[in-house]
Amino acid sequence: MTIVEEATDAHLLRFPEGFRWGAATASYQIEGAAQAEGRSPSIWDTFARTPGKVDGGHTGDVACDHYHRYADDVALMADLGLGTYRFSVAWPRIKPDGSGPVNPRGLDFYDRLVDALLAAGITPMVTLYHWDLPQVLEDRGGWTNRDTAYAFAELAAATVARLGDRVSTWTTLNEPWCSAFLGYASGAHAPGRQDPRASFEATHHLLLAHGLGVSALRAGGAREVALTLNLTRVTPQDPVDPHDRAAAALVDGLQNRIFLDPVLKGRYPDDMRELFDRFGAAGTIHEGDAAVIAAPIDLLGVNYYQPCVVAAQVGAPPNPCYPGSEGVVYPAQDVPVTAMDWPVDPSGLADLLVRLSVDYPGTPLIVTENGASYVDTLVDGRVADANRIEYLDGHVRAVHDAIRRGADLRGYLAWSLLDNFEWAYGYDKRFGLVYVDYATQRRVPKDSALWFRDVIRRNGLTP
Repeated sequence: MTIVEEATDAHLLRFPEGFRWGAATASYQIEGAAQAEGRSPSIWDTFARTPGKVDGGHTGDVACDHYHRYADDVALMADLGLGTYRFSVAWPRIKPDGSGPVNPRGLDFYDRLVDALLAAGITPMVTLYHWDLPQVLEDRGGWTNRDTAYAFAELAAATVARLGDRVSTWTTLNEPWCSAFLGYASGAHAPGRQDPRASFEATHHLLLAHGLGVSALRAGGAREVALTLNLTRVTPQDPVDPHDRAAAALVDGLQNRIFLDPVLKGRYPDDMRELFDRFGAAGTIHEGDAAVIAAPIDLLGVNYYQPCVVAAQVGAPPNPCYPGSEGVVYPAQDVPVTAMDWPVDPSGLADLLVRLSVDYPGTPLIVTENGASYVDTLVDGRVADANRIEYLDGHVRAVHDAIRRGADLRGYLAWSLLDNFEWAYGYDKRFGLVYVDYATQRRVPKDSALWFRDVIRRNGLTP
């Protein structure tokens, strides 16, 4: 699937046969039903109720009410022609105590969802952890506690035992960088801690959880196992300046290689291992952990939103998200930005996919998230989001270019199916292909959804 077939129409960019098209969501962002049928509080329930942590004081208590409206949402997916739907399960629904007994009512919901997807001809892709750690586990140390990794393996075993006969593709973790560094270093995400040492401890335990989860999934008969990372192209402002190049290497290590290398090369990069030592977290790494973490995977999920440009500047304080990044700054890029003020540069996605195929050969790739937030307005039953179409079109073309350049890319999933609870930004940032009126829960496919439907139908792009 690394060769792009050109259609007889010279203007149509055709994707490989069997290319996976779909969309993605996350449990806390859309499900609602926060107290339904035995679900316990997650760290995001606690964080959202902490004054000043989430814009507008918003919570995920109701969100998109997907828990009760999933059948209508599946019908909407079918109307849009989605072939794959990536969703996450809520750990607090399945194991309200974090570990120990399974709550069968929690798994019942995912049973119903999977059956509805399959009946609609949509392939389910399950993510086991998309940040909603049970609060009871955080009370015991969260991801700084090694036991949490073993509790995750129990979650994996219980979930695959229930759904594995119908779900073939499983993802262990979504964006462990965010869990570790936004959750434990900068405090911008739940659980809101600001402790660099804790962020490195969390990094290792998340990776250990991944490896243990792979083994549990394999034992349960999972046919395709993946890990999803949020990755980016990191470039120096001045490619010739050795200080800028060193700054870029450091940030690339903290964003990309600290997760990629242990999973796909069997060891931490030397510069990242030095940071474990510097922040007192080296003791977190036990003998034998490397082999567990490096358990083979079948697919690497890539979440991409923006590129990163860095420069060296003497005396600059460290970015709270990147402990150890003193002397590094992030110059503004001369490109358009989204409503999140994230720079838009599709070439970053193409370059990243090619780099992954070169540096980590042998592991097929799939874009598991890519999308943009813009200010959307519903007028006469329509959301004319031309800026989102332009964003998606540019990035899908970048995906096509990456395949042409040799990247072994198997699919593209847009973020997100629905407008939803956008973590610390609450409901004020909209990423969805489908507009959600939160007061009425009415769903309205945006122009971008209709554009994406046509891309899927053609398995390609027109000019």
